[in-house]
Formats: sequence, structure tokens, C-alpha cells
Amino acid sequence: MTLYALTWPIFIEILLHMLMGNADTLMLSQYSDNAVAAVGVSNQILSVVIVMFGFVAAGAAILIAQNLGANNPLIAGKIAVTSISLNLIFSLLLSLGLFVFSNSILKLMDLPDELMTDADAYMNIVGGLIFVQAMIMTVAAILRSYGFTKDTMYVTIGMNIVNIIGNYFVIFGPFGFPVLGVEGVAYSTIISRFLGFLVLLVILVKRNKGTLPFTSFYKFEKENVRNLLNIGIPSAGEQLSYNGSQMVITYFIAQLGTAAITTKVYVQNIMMFILLFSIAIGQGTQILIGHMIGAGDIDSAYKRGIRSLQIAIVVSTFAAIVVYFSSDFLLGIFTDNGSIIEEGALLLLITIILEPGRAFNLVVINSLRAAGDVKFPVFVGVLSMWGVSVTFAWFFGIFLELGLIGVWIGFIADEWLRGMLMLGRWRSKVWVRKSFVYTKEAEE
Repeated sequence: MTLYALTWPIFIEILLHMLMGNADTLMLSQYSDNAVAAVGVSNQILSVVIVMFGFVAAGAAILIAQNLGANNPLIAGKIAVTSISLNLIFSLLLSLGLFVFSNSILKLMDLPDELMTDADAYMNIVGGLIFVQAMIMTVAAILRSYGFTKDTMYVTIGMNIVNIIGNYFVIFGPFGFPVLGVEGVAYSTIISRFLGFLVLLVILVKRNKGTLPFTSFYKFEKENVRNLLNIGIPSAGEQLSYNGSQMVITYFIAQLGTAAITTKVYVQNIMMFILLFSIAIGQGTQILIGHMIGAGDIDSAYKRGIRSLQIAIVVSTFAAIVVYFSSDFLLGIFTDNGSIIEEGALLLLITIILEPGRAFNLVVINSLRAAGDVKFPVFVGVLSMWGVSVTFAWFFGIFLELGLIGVWIGFIADEWLRGMLMLGRWRSKVWVRKSFVYTKEAEE
């Protein structure tokens, strides 16, 4: 396995997941603005739930990679099957909760009455069957840890095609097909996900003949469950903390007015495409380092982490520069408001400083997790997100009245501080003794 061979399918897969959501919004906009708003609010709630599913998948990915590197395919198989079972139980409970309490949750969001019917219908269908997404995340994470990143990419392409075709039928009603609007889009989303899950499951079984002990689906080994939770819960906690801090910062920005909120949304949508490079490199690096740690090859793991970081910094900086010089065109896709385009372009210029800092975090944190060092990134992350990002965003953005530029200063300070601390942790090699499998070198 090479970093490039692992990374480019991951990049395309994440890009397609992003475009899948954008396709729903774009196609629904031809039907009704209210429908777009209703689905947007529902997806905001569902995205928090999806983060909670990620904790088992995150633990499974690291444990499987380490055990494969240690030449323990049977243990890796047990962890794979156990993680599917655990996430199925957990996600079914959450699905039931979303189905039963969807209306109450939407009322807490203070949703306007004209959006409630569509949002409730979408939440009942997509939220009530959200366990399918949990299964996709878990099986895809397992396949990637085995090195089969192309498989998950191809399945994601198929899911996108099915979803777009389904949306076309339920929104535009060709050949006399009934126009179902938001409810139809919800069914299209679920059908494409369910088919994707079935295909991923078939691929997993075929790729791992004889190494998936299905008795582990109901016979849990305490050590495997404990290790899954030890990795997964801190990882999920960090993500939830990030989402929470972003919500507080959005509250600050709301005080600056509608134009500021709109500018932030447009700029961060564009920034996501820069971020994809670092996310893909980080995930590919995690798989490689997990295998190396399992094999006891600490020196190669250390060098791989540093080399991946260098690549991510160069690629993300270059991408940020290209995006800045294309800022008028890119922002013009979203709006023709001159002041929004002008301020958005300035934020994208500052993003050239921000993105290398984010590359540090995405690559080095994934490297530390792959080595089994999961608590330190969470501890530092939570302190920095709230102590630096949120505090600086308020101080510079609101108190000193620098507006969105002040908020971006907070983002930069947070990312670079965490990045430097993570790099120091990686160089210290404290993580050598935190592997979840026995390695002789770690004992020496």
C-alpha cells in the first residue's frame, strides 16, 4: 500500500459525499425554497447524530489496521464484526428516538410553521432509518483499514447516481411519475443508502473469506469492546466539541447581521474543497501508520507521519492560493452581492494562512490516533477550541469590532496552536507505548 493509492479514492469518496448533499439542495431549489430550508434544518440535526455513529467506526479502523499490521487477521475480523454489531444496536436506538421525537426536536429549533410539515416528514423517514448510514460508515471504515479504498469510492459513486436519478423522478415527475417533493427526496436518500450498504456488506464478506467470525456479532469479547470505546468515545467527543464551538461562533456572527452569516456560509463551503486534500491525506496516513505500528515498525511510522504532514501542508497551501485567485468567480456562483464577494475574497486570502494549520491537525492527529494515542489530541483540542477559537472570535470579532476577520484570526490561532502541540507530541514519540497490540519494539 502507498499513500497515493489509498488517498485518491478517499478524496473522491469524501468529495462525492459532499456533492450528494449539494445535489439534494440544488434539485430541491427547483421545487421550493421552503423545501430547501426544511431539509437544511433537518440535516443540521442529523449531522450531529451521524457524528455519534462515528465513534465505533473510528475505533474499528485503528484496531483493525494495527492487528493486520501485527499479522492477526482473525482478531481484526472479530473487531470488524463486533463493531458492526455495536453500531447497529446503538444506531437503532437513536433511529427510534428520532422517529418518535422528530416533531419535538424540530420545535426546539423554533422552526417556522410553514416548514414544519416538510421537515417532520424528512426527519421521520431519514432520521427513522438513520441506522443505515451508521452501517455504511462502519463497513466503509473497515474496508478502508483493509486497504480497499477503491471499493468504498465506487460504491459512493453508485449511491450518488441512484440518489440523483431518484431525486429527478420525485421532484420533476417525468413520465407521469407523482411529484413527491421533500418526502420523495427522503425516500430517494434512504433507498440509495440502503443499496450502498448492501453492496458494501457483500464486498466486505467476499474480500475477507474465512477471517470474519460471524459469532462475534453476538459474542462480544470484553477487550475488543473496551478498546473500541477507548478510541471511539474520545474521538467523537472531540468532534462534538468542535461542532459545539462552531455553533457558539455562529451565534457571535449572527450579531454582525445577515450578510455576515451569509458570507461565512459561502466562504466555508468553498474552504471545504481545500480541506478535502488534508482530510484524505490524514485518513490514508492513519491506515498506513496503523499497519506499521501493528508490525512494530516504529521508525517507518514516525517518518510516514512527518512526510504526510509535509505533503499536506504543500498541497493545502497551493489549493488555498488557487482558490483565492479564483475567489470572485467562486463566490459569484453563490451570490451577486458585491460586498459579500469583496469580504469573502479577503477571508479566502487569510485562509492561505489558516489551511496549513488545519493540515497539521488533520494529519498529525490521525497519526497519533493510529498509534493509539487518542486522549491527548482530545484534551488539547477541547481546551484550544473553547479557550482560543471561541474566545478570540469574540474578542477580535465582536469586542474589537473586526467582524469576520476577527473570527478568522481566532480560527488561525486555534489551528496553529493545536498543530504545533500535536507535532511536538509526535516528535516526542510518547505514542510508541500506546499501541493496542503487542509490539516488541514498544517494550524496548
